[in-house]
Amino acid sequence: MRAAGLLLSVAVLVLVCLASISFGAKSIPLADVWQGLFAHSGSGNDVIVREVRVPRTVLGVLAGAALGVAGAVMQALTRNPLAEPGLLGVNAGASAAVVTAISFFGVTSLTGYVWFAFLGAGAVSVLVYVLGGSRAANPVRLALAGTAASAALYGYVNAVQLLDSAALDKLRFWTVGSLAAADPATIAKVAPFIGAGVVLALLLARPLNAMEMGDDTARALGARPGRTRALSMLCVTLLCGAATAACGPIVFVGLMIPHLVRAITGPDMRWILPYAMVLAPVLLLGADVIGRLVTRPAELQVGIVTALLGGPVFIQLVRRRRMAQL
Repeated sequence: MRAAGLLLSVAVLVLVCLASISFGAKSIPLADVWQGLFAHSGSGNDVIVREVRVPRTVLGVLAGAALGVAGAVMQALTRNPLAEPGLLGVNAGASAAVVTAISFFGVTSLTGYVWFAFLGAGAVSVLVYVLGGSRAANPVRLALAGTAASAALYGYVNAVQLLDSAALDKLRFWTVGSLAAADPATIAKVAPFIGAGVVLALLLARPLNAMEMGDDTARALGARPGRTRALSMLCVTLLCGAATAACGPIVFVGLMIPHLVRAITGPDMRWILPYAMVLAPVLLLGADVIGRLVTRPAELQVGIVTALLGGPVFIQLVRRRRMAQL
């Protein structure tokens, strides 16, 4: 049953990808979309399809998968159903690094932001892991360390923005969360990190299953809680750091999708992770398509759409007794 559901989810993802390529701020006939994909002639519509919409769709799939898997790992690691990737300070670290790059190093391109954002996310994750007690860390200490680091770093980001108006102008689009600046260079830089993070998450599925029953039970089942937490932190850093670097901090996806997936698969991480890998891009790309269509010829950033769509749905789900008890 769960295998059939996963295949159905993949089919839905394919349809959403086709919609992402076919529809946008500019109306392009479907025949021209087909021509742009398979019989490129160099026309304006062909360029939009091949050089704008296809990279945007690919980045949406990668970023969505990264955020969905990172959220599932975070919730299992902290045993907190409200945990999301930003809880470990990953988004704050990336934002602080980007504002530093803009204000002090004069970086202006998205490809330049990627490396700074990823390094910032990684550095803060290491800091949170150390502050949380390293191998002796527990879910509560990790969450508290991440919250403290996020508060301090966002204070730094706000201070730099107030003192440097140029940094504010350049950063505000990135901080909203958007797929609009997708290009092959950015995809090539973040794809290896996302791929490595997804593979690591799948390898951690069994230990994370054991960890959700508590450290003592996990040890009795042969898991090593300290090593599992360290590898999970590395996994979240790879996934969320790369996605945040490329698209900005997109909220809700990593929080909501694991909840929806558990309602389908139950608590087994061996099924939660593949489902999250497929359904999170469905949400992200679907929100991106809606943002492109509702304000034509302008565009509403995907980070805004996911928040507007997801907030009411999430509130309704957590009000249900079954979801509240997860």
